[in-house]
Amino acid sequence: MATEEVDPRFADLDAWQLSSAMEAMWEGQLAAIAAIGHALPAITAATEAARSALGDHGRIVYVGAGTSGRVAVQDGAELSPTFAWPNARVCFIVAGGETAFVTSIEGAEDDVDDAVKQVKAARLTPHDVVIAVSASGTTPFTVAALQEAGSSGAVTIGVANNPGTALLEAAKFPILVETGRELIAGSTRMKAGTAQKVVLNLISSGIMLRLGRVFRGMMVNMQPTNAKLKRRAEAMVAQIAHCDAAQAAHALEQAEGEIKTAVLLALGAEKTEAETILKQCGGNLRRVLAELAKERPAKTLANKTAGPRKQGGAVEP
Repeated sequence: MATEEVDPRFADLDAWQLSSAMEAMWEGQLAAIAAIGHALPAITAATEAARSALGDHGRIVYVGAGTSGRVAVQDGAELSPTFAWPNARVCFIVAGGETAFVTSIEGAEDDVDDAVKQVKAARLTPHDVVIAVSASGTTPFTVAALQEAGSSGAVTIGVANNPGTALLEAAKFPILVETGRELIAGSTRMKAGTAQKVVLNLISSGIMLRLGRVFRGMMVNMQPTNAKLKRRAEAMVAQIAHCDAAQAAHALEQAEGEIKTAVLLALGAEKTEAETILKQCGGNLRRVLAELAKERPAKTLANKTAGPRKQGGAVEP
């Protein structure tokens, strides 16, 4: 496997000038990012399938061992503060359990029985999305977990850095990112790990885009749980509703910190009306504004919040 092989170009890396070694490692990171481009169609297909499956109750389940497991945990841990994704709808199946989040438990990656046990304990359904990550694509724990998850009908996504491997074969949606040899052979925390983190960023952020948890580049589902986030929330409300800071702060207070509700209050909606139409539109603010624009053609809320029809891609209602 390429990720385990010594790259002849860097066999004497330890003897190089540090500045040259740093440049080589940096270039390796750039190469890892570039390798993702070929996988974009597969990443997009996996994300669309995930969004369709999740519905109102499905979970995003991360599976991994060692470095890959910790990269996966990092992505999943950010879903709540960034998108207000419920903690109950994120699950981690990691070799060695929670201790492995911060401590290396290398032998755990061979424990197939524990993988099956953890998957069964999760009680997966067809609404769950399982994302398994393994640089080699052959990690026994990760492969066994994904195979077991597949038997439950869950959407299974496999991310690996070597082609033709068991993890990719087990996944309904295989994602291959060929990062090749590491500058330090087998140290997949480097190129492979970087690529894995980016792929997970794309999948999770893409899901949240499609679920309406982002509006015009802003994380409108975010919960203002500290002073910095409160200021950010007020700025979002002011920008979307085209109101001043004081109005935004008042609307946010009335909405009990719910940014999308606050936007509608700042635009003149009653709280009950705002909450009702948000529920009817699945919490998608763009859809809400489009609906209100139809109902109020003379002076639409959509006009008050209008932006360019196209910025880097077609804008969808």
